[in-house]
Amino acid sequence: MLSTMDLVASRSGVARWLVPIGALAALLPWVSPVVALLGGIAVALSVDNPWPSRTRALAQRTLAWSVIGLGAGMNLAVVGRVGIQGLGYTAIGIGSALLLGTLLGRRLGVSRDSSLLVTVGTAICGGSAIAAVAPAIRAKEDDVSIALVTVFVLNAVALVVFPFVGHRFHLGQDAFGLWCALAIHDTSSVVGAASQYGERALEVATAAKLARALWIVPVSFGVAMLRARTVADPASGARPSPKRPWFIAGFLASAALVTFVPALAPAGRMVAFAAHRLLAATLFLVGLGLTRPALRRLGVRPLLQGVALWLTLATATLAAIVMGLVPT
Repeated sequence: MLSTMDLVASRSGVARWLVPIGALAALLPWVSPVVALLGGIAVALSVDNPWPSRTRALAQRTLAWSVIGLGAGMNLAVVGRVGIQGLGYTAIGIGSALLLGTLLGRRLGVSRDSSLLVTVGTAICGGSAIAAVAPAIRAKEDDVSIALVTVFVLNAVALVVFPFVGHRFHLGQDAFGLWCALAIHDTSSVVGAASQYGERALEVATAAKLARALWIVPVSFGVAMLRARTVADPASGARPSPKRPWFIAGFLASAALVTFVPALAPAGRMVAFAAHRLLAATLFLVGLGLTRPALRRLGVRPLLQGVALWLTLATATLAAIVMGLVPT
């Protein structure tokens, strides 16, 4: 029989193969971000991560470049037009989500960073918002992982539930598309749910969701500044300088390039596709941080917070659309 030391050595040897193979596999176009994240978590829980500090540092860098590349898939002219039309209810919705998420996190005793990441992921655009805010607050890998797991689980639920509810309430194409944009986390899941409803629903949902995604910019900067003002070093009492999310400027710059130089649009779509693949590989690396001790520390409370916040917002936005409080 293998001794404990032999077993540990064997697991470490397996992990040294699984980690690079998993990261490369996540770059393949048919591997979804959800599968990549769950793959990283599976490796962390089964054979552990032999290079925790290296994968953590690499994930931070690739996360930033992924966000920059995603901007190349946005047309600021279209997004700006839709964003101006829905500026009022979008601001109210995001503000309400941030406030309610903070209160729920405190009530449930969720750690500060996990609570914030779950909240911004629900309020704005799921994994992309979490990816943007996490470096700004220097979030730990396990906090990022549990937040991503929460929003991805709810995304999967939304793909099945939203079309059923839309038909149940006899929502029109415009109304359903707008509801998807306001109440589903990730853009990919918004597209998936709306496409089941109709072409017009898909068109409305995509434009409104991309406009909502631009709120990543002020929220990321605001969170970074607020965190620097409210967190002090316990020994010296000094407050850290705010971590400037420089990659958000890159996100806007890449979006502006493909918007104002139309000839770059095809290249922009290729860059955005590559960024999605890099983000999937990054999520595999992030998943490696969700070890057994981290999972025990975090518990189910972030998931409960995410479910409660999402159900509240989805119900409230549906009611507002059905009652005509939100124009469609």
